[in-house]
Amino acid sequence: MCGIAGIVGADASRERVLAMTERLRHRGPDDAGTFGAPGVCLGHRRLSIIDLSSAGHQPMTFGDLTLVYNGEIYNYRALRAELGGEFVSGSDTEVLLRLWAREGARCLD
Repeated sequence: MCGIAGIVGADASRERVLAMTERLRHRGPDDAGTFGAPGVCLGHRRLSIIDLSSAGHQPMTFGDLTLVYNGEIYNYRALRAELGGEFVSGSDTEVLLRLWAREGARCLD
């Protein structure tokens, strides 16, 4: 199971999120990453299950969207086919990110 952490607000810092994700190392020993922008910092510890390659690295960015995600979308292959186009990874995370880019929060329905 992956581990995610984040801070939103004036005290968001990569150093604090790195410390948080280091405490989650046991939940995601395969990879780690952070994303920072003014007022927000996200961290991820990855347990590689679906896409074992580095292409599934998180936080994952597409356009102006960035996502950290822990879960599994069972029908992600069908959704991926519906979306069409080229994908960078074989992950369900990328499918969710591209669905969000196309449909916004409605994609969660």
